[in-house]
Amino acid sequence: MKISVSCSSGVEAVTKRELYKILGLSDLAAINGRINFEGGFEEIAKCNLLLRTANRVGIVVGEFKADDFDCLFDGVKSVEWEKIIPIDGQIIVSAKSSLSKIFAISATQSVVKKAICERLKQHYGLLEMPESGERYKIETAIYKDYVTLTLDTSGDGLHRRGYRGLVGEAPLKETLAAAMIELSVWNPSRPLADVFCGTGTIPIEACLIAKNIAPGINREFDFEKWKCVDRSIIDKIRQGEASKIDLEKEVSIKGFDIDEKQLALARKHAKLAGVDGYIHFQRADVSEFSSQRKYGVLICNPPYGERLLERKEIEKLYKSYGNMYRNLEDWSAYTLTSVSDFERLFGKKADKKRKLYNGKLECCYYTMLGPKKF
Repeated sequence: MKISVSCSSGVEAVTKRELYKILGLSDLAAINGRINFEGGFEEIAKCNLLLRTANRVGIVVGEFKADDFDCLFDGVKSVEWEKIIPIDGQIIVSAKSSLSKIFAISATQSVVKKAICERLKQHYGLLEMPESGERYKIETAIYKDYVTLTLDTSGDGLHRRGYRGLVGEAPLKETLAAAMIELSVWNPSRPLADVFCGTGTIPIEACLIAKNIAPGINREFDFEKWKCVDRSIIDKIRQGEASKIDLEKEVSIKGFDIDEKQLALARKHAKLAGVDGYIHFQRADVSEFSSQRKYGVLICNPPYGERLLERKEIEKLYKSYGNMYRNLEDWSAYTLTSVSDFERLFGKKADKKRKLYNGKLECCYYTMLGPKKF
């Protein structure tokens, strides 16, 4: 099958490194936030279970040109849906279009679903599809009149690890938090601190990495429930990953925030993730942080001022953050923010900058490097 892994803009290189580590795949191209390769359900299971920075894992089931709805209908209907969707399958269609003659999204969804149902009704000898069983989500992407039909295997997005039911005012997706960590110099032998930890996503993701806990080990995926899939494939992989968890590995991971309600959620999330005994959460202002440990790493997603704080408060906060960092002589700092003059407020020019998106908000990930650890 042609497998398609999607990821957010700016983290493609990290996701490709993960695919090399998990599947041994190299020389992969990322096009429009998608990385495609050949594989079977074992590869699909591993990607869903183990990828920390990807958004979804799909199967490309159809590709064709279509510049009107008749061509779209015929192209969709030509796919052998009966090999994928059972008689009671629940069919959910999403669509997006760019630079194409077909641009009406709701009409596109209707045509695609009608074509799928017509093929299945003919195959199963039905007047109507009951759609009472497991869901099959099909994404229709049209770009320059070229249609790609992708069957989603993940279900809920891969950022849904299963530990975060409640979020704070400005939630950071788990996949982005993992990417921020992977883009840093941090490893489990170094102390890590998040001085704006909110509900704890960055410290928890770091602890999952340190303890070798697969990000998807405690959740289910849509493809597991499909009748065409051998459930033993993912069960075997889950068992193998469970045996690799290393809870004995010593780590120094801390989260700080001034909001006790946020910290209460952080502690709850850490407990649900199974790492509550390995992360220290504490109520503290950013100016209060200090450490005697060497070669530590700050990884933070501070307030941007979009909704939570006014500009003057942001300026005061970022200056305080920079002053605190200057007292950590051999630490590195990684900061995600949409504040364009962050370097001026922080009081230090970044060694590296990378564009990342927090949801739809364009941000910059600033790297301030400490001395190398020998």
